Amino acid sequence: MPRTRLALIMGRSCSWQFSNALCREVRDYGRGNSLGNQGPYQGRGRGEQQRSQAHSFLSQNFLRSRQLVDYLLQSSDIGPEDIVYEIGPGRGIITERLARRCREVVAIEKDPSLVARLRTELADLPNVLVLEGDFLEHDLPRSRYKVFSNPPFSITAQIVQKLTGAPRPPEDTYLIVQQEAAWRYLGTPRETLSSVLLKADFVPSITYRFRREDFHPHPGVEVVMLRLLRREADPLPSGMRQVYRDFVTYGFTAWRPSLKETLRPLFARGGVDRLWKRLDLRPDATPTSLAFEQWLGLFYSYLLLEYPRGKHLFSGAEDRLRAQQAHLDKPRRTRIRRDQ
Repeated sequence: MPRTRLALIMGRSCSWQFSNALCREVRDYGRGNSLGNQGPYQGRGRGEQQRSQAHSFLSQNFLRSRQLVDYLLQSSDIGPEDIVYEIGPGRGIITERLARRCREVVAIEKDPSLVARLRTELADLPNVLVLEGDFLEHDLPRSRYKVFSNPPFSITAQIVQKLTGAPRPPEDTYLIVQQEAAWRYLGTPRETLSSVLLKADFVPSITYRFRREDFHPHPGVEVVMLRLLRREADPLPSGMRQVYRDFVTYGFTAWRPSLKETLRPLFARGGVDRLWKRLDLRPDATPTSLAFEQWLGLFYSYLLLEYPRGKHLFSGAEDRLRAQQAHLDKPRRTRIRRDQ
Protein backbone atom coordinates (compact mmCIF):
# COMPACT_ATOMS: atom_id res chain seq x y z
CA MET A 1 0.00 0.00 0.00
CA PRO A 2 1.54 3.39 -0.97
CA ARG A 3 2.66 5.44 1.99
CA THR A 4 0.84 8.52 0.73
CA ARG A 5 -2.43 6.55 0.72
CA LEU A 6 -1.84 5.30 4.24
CA ALA A 7 -1.04 8.84 5.34
CA LEU A 8 -4.47 9.93 4.15
CA ILE A 9 -6.09 7.04 6.04
CA MET A 10 -4.24 7.77 9.24
CA GLY A 11 -4.50 11.53 9.05
CA ARG A 12 -0.78 11.91 9.68
CA SER A 13 2.51 11.71 7.81
CA CYS A 14 3.53 8.11 7.27
CA SER A 15 7.20 7.23 7.50
CA TRP A 16 9.50 4.50 8.72
CA GLN A 17 10.11 6.69 11.77
CA PHE A 18 6.50 6.09 12.74
CA SER A 19 6.92 2.35 12.16
CA ASN A 20 10.06 2.22 14.31
CA ALA A 21 8.39 4.19 17.09
CA LEU A 22 5.49 1.77 16.98
CA CYS A 23 7.91 -1.15 17.23
CA ARG A 24 9.55 0.38 20.29
CA GLU A 25 6.15 0.86 21.89
CA VAL A 26 5.23 -2.76 21.22
CA ARG A 27 8.54 -4.09 22.61
CA ASP A 28 8.22 -1.95 25.71
CA TYR A 29 4.66 -2.97 26.42
CA GLY A 30 4.38 -4.63 29.81
CA ARG A 31 2.38 -7.71 30.65
CA GLY A 32 0.50 -6.10 33.53
CA ASN A 33 -3.24 -5.50 33.63
CA SER A 34 -5.85 -3.88 35.80
CA LEU A 35 -5.94 -6.95 38.05
CA GLY A 36 -2.27 -6.68 38.94
CA ASN A 37 0.41 -9.26 38.26
CA GLN A 38 -1.53 -12.23 39.52
CA GLY A 39 -3.44 -14.16 36.89
CA PRO A 40 -6.96 -15.30 37.73
CA TYR A 41 -5.93 -18.94 38.05
CA GLN A 42 -2.93 -18.35 40.28
CA GLY A 43 -3.21 -20.49 43.39
CA ARG A 44 -6.14 -22.46 42.01
CA GLY A 45 -5.92 -26.10 41.04
CA ARG A 46 -7.20 -27.44 37.75
CA GLY A 47 -10.01 -29.26 39.53
CA GLU A 48 -11.21 -26.04 41.14
CA GLN A 49 -11.19 -24.26 37.78
CA GLN A 50 -13.29 -27.01 36.22
CA ARG A 51 -15.73 -27.06 39.11
CA SER A 52 -16.11 -23.27 38.86
CA GLN A 53 -16.90 -23.52 35.17
CA ALA A 54 -19.23 -26.49 35.64
CA HIS A 55 -21.27 -24.70 38.32
CA SER A 56 -21.71 -21.45 36.41
CA PHE A 57 -24.96 -19.91 37.62
CA LEU A 58 -26.98 -18.89 34.59
CA SER A 59 -30.00 -17.38 36.37
CA GLN A 60 -30.46 -13.82 37.58
CA ASN A 61 -29.33 -13.00 41.09
CA PHE A 62 -30.79 -9.91 42.74
CA LEU A 63 -28.80 -7.48 44.87
CA ARG A 64 -30.08 -7.33 48.44
CA SER A 65 -28.71 -4.05 49.81
CA ARG A 66 -29.72 -0.54 48.80
CA GLN A 67 -26.65 0.71 50.63
CA LEU A 68 -24.44 -1.38 48.35
CA VAL A 69 -26.26 -0.06 45.28
CA ASP A 70 -25.69 3.50 46.52
CA TYR A 71 -21.98 2.75 46.99
CA LEU A 72 -21.70 1.33 43.47
CA LEU A 73 -23.42 4.37 41.99
CA GLN A 74 -21.31 6.81 44.00
CA SER A 75 -18.20 5.01 42.74
CA SER A 76 -19.39 5.26 39.13
CA ASP A 77 -19.29 8.13 36.67
CA ILE A 78 -23.08 8.40 36.47
CA GLY A 79 -24.39 11.87 37.25
CA PRO A 80 -27.51 14.05 37.27
CA GLU A 81 -27.45 14.79 33.52
CA ASP A 82 -27.21 11.19 32.37
CA ILE A 83 -29.80 9.01 30.67
CA VAL A 84 -29.21 5.46 31.92
CA TYR A 85 -30.49 2.18 30.49
CA GLU A 86 -31.04 -0.74 32.85
CA ILE A 87 -31.33 -4.29 31.51
CA GLY A 88 -33.52 -6.67 33.49
CA PRO A 89 -34.38 -4.45 36.47
CA GLY A 90 -36.14 -7.34 38.23
CA ARG A 91 -37.50 -6.03 41.53
CA GLY A 92 -36.24 -2.48 40.96
CA ILE A 93 -33.66 -2.09 43.72
CA ILE A 94 -31.17 -0.57 41.26
CA THR A 95 -33.86 1.29 39.31
CA GLU A 96 -35.07 3.22 42.32
CA ARG A 97 -31.57 4.31 43.39
CA LEU A 98 -30.62 5.20 39.80
CA ALA A 99 -33.69 7.42 39.49
CA ARG A 100 -32.52 9.50 42.44
CA ARG A 101 -29.11 10.03 40.86
CA CYS A 102 -29.59 10.57 37.11
CA ARG A 103 -31.90 12.50 34.79
CA GLU A 104 -33.78 9.53 33.33
CA VAL A 105 -33.86 5.74 33.73
CA VAL A 106 -35.06 3.46 30.93
CA ALA A 107 -35.63 0.02 32.46
CA ILE A 108 -36.27 -2.86 30.04
CA GLU A 109 -37.86 -5.93 31.62
CA LYS A 110 -39.01 -9.13 29.91
CA ASP A 111 -41.19 -10.57 32.69
CA PRO A 112 -44.74 -9.09 32.45
CA SER A 113 -45.44 -9.62 36.14
CA LEU A 114 -42.29 -7.75 37.12
CA VAL A 115 -43.15 -4.97 34.67
CA ALA A 116 -46.50 -4.48 36.39
CA ARG A 117 -44.87 -4.52 39.81
CA LEU A 118 -42.21 -2.00 38.79
CA ARG A 119 -44.71 0.39 37.25
CA THR A 120 -46.76 0.32 40.45
CA GLU A 121 -43.92 0.62 42.95
CA LEU A 122 -42.01 3.30 40.98
CA ALA A 123 -45.07 5.35 39.99
CA ASP A 124 -43.91 8.26 42.15
CA LEU A 125 -40.65 8.56 40.17
CA PRO A 126 -41.50 10.51 37.00
CA ASN A 127 -38.04 10.04 35.49
CA VAL A 128 -38.40 6.23 35.28
CA LEU A 129 -39.67 4.60 32.09
CA VAL A 130 -40.36 0.87 32.41
CA LEU A 131 -40.56 -0.92 29.05
CA GLU A 132 -41.74 -4.49 28.58
CA GLY A 133 -39.72 -6.59 26.15
CA ASP A 134 -36.47 -8.35 25.36
CA PHE A 135 -33.50 -6.00 25.57
CA LEU A 136 -31.73 -7.95 22.83
CA GLU A 137 -34.55 -6.96 20.45
CA HIS A 138 -34.83 -3.36 21.66
CA ASP A 139 -33.57 -0.44 19.56
CA LEU A 140 -30.86 1.56 21.28
CA PRO A 141 -30.87 5.37 21.17
CA ARG A 142 -28.81 7.48 18.78
CA SER A 143 -28.21 10.06 21.50
CA ARG A 144 -25.86 9.96 24.49
CA TYR A 145 -26.60 7.37 27.16
CA LYS A 146 -25.01 5.08 29.71
CA VAL A 147 -25.81 1.59 31.03
CA PHE A 148 -25.92 0.33 34.61
CA SER A 149 -27.34 -3.13 35.07
CA ASN A 150 -27.43 -6.49 36.82
CA PRO A 151 -28.61 -8.70 33.93
CA PRO A 152 -28.98 -12.49 33.79
CA PHE A 153 -25.52 -14.03 33.54
CA SER A 154 -26.61 -16.31 30.70
CA ILE A 155 -26.90 -13.44 28.19
CA THR A 156 -23.80 -11.43 29.14
CA ALA A 157 -22.11 -12.10 25.80
CA GLN A 158 -25.19 -11.13 23.78
CA ILE A 159 -25.63 -7.94 25.81
CA VAL A 160 -22.01 -6.88 25.40
CA GLN A 161 -22.14 -7.63 21.68
CA LYS A 162 -25.31 -5.58 21.24
CA LEU A 163 -24.01 -2.61 23.24
CA THR A 164 -20.52 -2.48 21.75
CA GLY A 165 -21.76 -3.10 18.21
CA ALA A 166 -24.53 -0.50 18.30
CA PRO A 167 -24.46 2.40 15.80
CA ARG A 168 -24.02 4.61 18.85
CA PRO A 169 -22.58 2.60 21.75
CA PRO A 170 -23.04 3.80 25.33
CA GLU A 171 -20.45 6.22 26.65
CA ASP A 172 -20.04 4.18 29.81
CA THR A 173 -21.33 0.75 30.81
CA TYR A 174 -21.47 -0.99 34.20
CA LEU A 175 -22.52 -4.65 34.16
CA ILE A 176 -22.64 -7.12 37.04
CA VAL A 177 -21.22 -10.30 35.52
CA GLN A 178 -19.49 -13.55 36.32
CA GLN A 179 -15.82 -13.00 37.05
CA GLU A 180 -14.72 -15.35 34.28
CA ALA A 181 -16.79 -13.40 31.74
CA ALA A 182 -15.08 -10.20 32.88
CA TRP A 183 -11.65 -11.83 32.50
CA ARG A 184 -12.54 -12.74 28.92
CA TYR A 185 -13.16 -9.08 28.06
CA LEU A 186 -10.12 -7.87 29.99
CA GLY A 187 -7.89 -10.43 28.29
CA THR A 188 -6.80 -11.95 31.60
CA PRO A 189 -4.58 -13.92 31.91
CA ARG A 190 -4.26 -13.95 28.08
CA GLU A 191 -5.95 -11.98 25.37
CA THR A 192 -9.03 -13.44 23.71
CA LEU A 193 -10.74 -12.63 20.44
CA SER A 194 -13.38 -10.76 22.47
CA SER A 195 -10.80 -8.65 24.33
CA VAL A 196 -8.72 -7.73 21.26
CA LEU A 197 -11.83 -6.61 19.37
CA LEU A 198 -13.37 -4.82 22.35
CA LYS A 199 -10.26 -2.84 23.34
CA ALA A 200 -10.19 -1.00 20.03
CA ASP A 201 -13.29 0.91 21.18
CA PHE A 202 -13.53 0.48 24.96
CA VAL A 203 -11.34 0.36 28.04
CA PRO A 204 -12.50 -2.60 30.18
CA SER A 205 -11.90 -2.79 33.92
CA ILE A 206 -13.22 -4.42 37.07
CA THR A 207 -14.49 -1.81 39.51
CA TYR A 208 -15.95 -3.98 42.30
CA ARG A 209 -15.79 -7.56 43.56
CA PHE A 210 -18.97 -8.81 45.20
CA ARG A 211 -19.50 -11.30 47.98
CA ARG A 212 -21.87 -14.11 47.20
CA GLU A 213 -23.93 -12.99 50.20
CA ASP A 214 -24.66 -9.72 48.38
CA PHE A 215 -27.23 -11.53 46.21
CA HIS A 216 -30.42 -13.50 46.54
CA PRO A 217 -30.19 -16.28 45.70
CA HIS A 218 -26.47 -16.72 46.31
CA PRO A 219 -24.64 -17.28 43.00
CA GLY A 220 -22.45 -20.33 42.54
CA VAL A 221 -19.67 -18.27 40.94
CA GLU A 222 -17.56 -15.22 41.73
CA VAL A 223 -19.23 -11.98 40.59
CA VAL A 224 -17.74 -8.59 39.70
CA MET A 225 -18.73 -5.22 38.29
CA LEU A 226 -17.39 -4.89 34.75
CA ARG A 227 -16.93 -1.39 33.38
CA LEU A 228 -16.65 -0.70 29.64
CA LEU A 229 -15.58 2.91 29.12
CA ARG A 230 -15.82 4.10 25.54
CA ARG A 231 -12.53 5.48 24.23
CA GLU A 232 -12.42 9.18 23.47
CA ALA A 233 -9.57 8.80 20.97
CA ASP A 234 -9.97 6.23 18.20
CA PRO A 235 -6.80 4.08 17.92
CA LEU A 236 -7.78 2.86 14.44
CA PRO A 237 -7.36 4.72 11.14
CA SER A 238 -10.53 6.24 9.74
CA GLY A 239 -12.60 3.74 7.78
CA MET A 240 -10.50 0.78 8.90
CA ARG A 241 -12.56 -0.54 11.83
CA GLN A 242 -14.16 -3.48 10.03
CA VAL A 243 -10.88 -4.27 8.29
CA TYR A 244 -9.25 -4.48 11.73
CA ARG A 245 -12.03 -6.67 13.12
CA ASP A 246 -11.81 -9.07 10.17
CA PHE A 247 -7.99 -9.10 10.36
CA VAL A 248 -8.06 -10.04 14.06
CA THR A 249 -10.89 -12.57 13.66
CA TYR A 250 -8.97 -14.25 10.84
CA GLY A 251 -5.86 -14.40 13.04
CA PHE A 252 -7.77 -16.07 15.86
CA THR A 253 -9.79 -18.54 13.78
CA ALA A 254 -7.51 -19.72 10.96
CA TRP A 255 -6.17 -22.57 13.16
CA ARG A 256 -2.62 -22.77 11.90
CA PRO A 257 0.33 -23.83 14.10
CA SER A 258 1.27 -20.22 14.85
CA LEU A 259 0.03 -16.71 14.19
CA LYS A 260 3.08 -16.13 12.01
CA GLU A 261 2.00 -18.92 9.65
CA THR A 262 -1.59 -17.65 9.68
CA LEU A 263 -0.55 -14.18 8.53
CA ARG A 264 2.18 -15.29 6.10
CA PRO A 265 -0.15 -15.32 3.04
CA LEU A 266 -1.01 -11.65 3.68
CA PHE A 267 2.58 -10.52 3.15
CA ALA A 268 5.02 -10.58 0.25
CA ARG A 269 7.66 -13.28 0.28
CA GLY A 270 9.77 -12.97 3.41
CA GLY A 271 7.67 -10.04 4.64
CA VAL A 272 6.17 -11.73 7.68
CA ASP A 273 9.61 -12.96 8.80
CA ARG A 274 11.04 -9.46 8.62
CA LEU A 275 8.02 -8.06 10.47
CA TRP A 276 8.27 -10.66 13.25
CA LYS A 277 11.93 -9.73 13.72
CA ARG A 278 11.21 -6.01 13.64
CA LEU A 279 8.45 -6.34 16.26
CA ASP A 280 10.52 -8.75 18.35
CA LEU A 281 7.79 -11.41 18.42
CA ARG A 282 8.34 -15.06 19.26
CA PRO A 283 8.31 -17.33 16.19
CA ASP A 284 5.74 -19.58 17.87
CA ALA A 285 3.51 -16.71 19.05
CA THR A 286 -0.18 -17.58 19.12
CA PRO A 287 -3.15 -15.19 18.89
CA THR A 288 -3.64 -15.28 22.66
CA SER A 289 0.01 -14.65 23.49
CA LEU A 290 -0.01 -11.16 21.95
CA ALA A 291 -1.31 -8.18 23.91
CA PHE A 292 -3.84 -5.81 22.38
CA GLU A 293 -1.10 -3.23 21.66
CA GLN A 294 0.87 -5.85 19.77
CA TRP A 295 -2.17 -6.76 17.68
CA LEU A 296 -2.56 -3.07 16.92
CA GLY A 297 1.09 -2.98 15.88
CA LEU A 298 0.60 -5.94 13.55
CA PHE A 299 -2.43 -4.33 11.97
CA TYR A 300 -0.72 -0.98 11.38
CA SER A 301 2.30 -2.76 9.94
CA TYR A 302 0.08 -4.70 7.56
CA LEU A 303 -1.60 -1.46 6.44
CA LEU A 304 1.77 0.21 5.94
CA LEU A 305 3.51 -2.62 4.15
CA GLU A 306 0.94 -4.71 2.32
CA TYR A 307 -2.68 -3.53 2.32
CA PRO A 308 -4.75 -4.51 0.35
CA ARG A 309 -2.66 -7.60 -0.48
CA GLY A 310 -4.34 -10.69 0.96
CA LYS A 311 -7.47 -8.82 2.04
CA HIS A 312 -9.64 -11.37 0.26
CA LEU A 313 -8.39 -14.03 2.68
CA PHE A 314 -9.80 -12.34 5.79
CA SER A 315 -12.52 -10.03 4.47
CA GLY A 316 -15.84 -10.98 6.08
CA ALA A 317 -14.19 -13.20 8.71
CA GLU A 318 -16.21 -11.70 11.57
CA ASP A 319 -19.53 -12.18 9.75
CA ARG A 320 -18.63 -15.77 8.93
CA LEU A 321 -17.80 -16.49 12.56
CA ARG A 322 -21.10 -14.98 13.72
CA ALA A 323 -22.99 -17.06 11.18
CA GLN A 324 -21.33 -20.20 12.51
CA GLN A 325 -22.15 -19.22 16.09
CA ALA A 326 -25.79 -18.58 15.14
CA HIS A 327 -26.12 -22.26 14.27
CA LEU A 328 -25.19 -23.30 17.77
CA ASP A 329 -28.30 -24.34 19.65
CA LYS A 330 -27.54 -22.64 22.93
CA PRO A 331 -30.57 -22.37 25.23
CA ARG A 332 -31.05 -18.96 26.81
CA ARG A 333 -31.97 -19.26 30.47
CA THR A 334 -33.08 -16.08 32.15
CA ARG A 335 -33.96 -16.09 35.82
CA ILE A 336 -35.12 -18.65 38.33
CA ARG A 337 -38.66 -18.52 39.62
CA ARG A 338 -39.20 -16.13 42.50
CA ASP A 339 -40.74 -18.85 44.65
CA GLN A 340 -37.61 -21.02 44.60
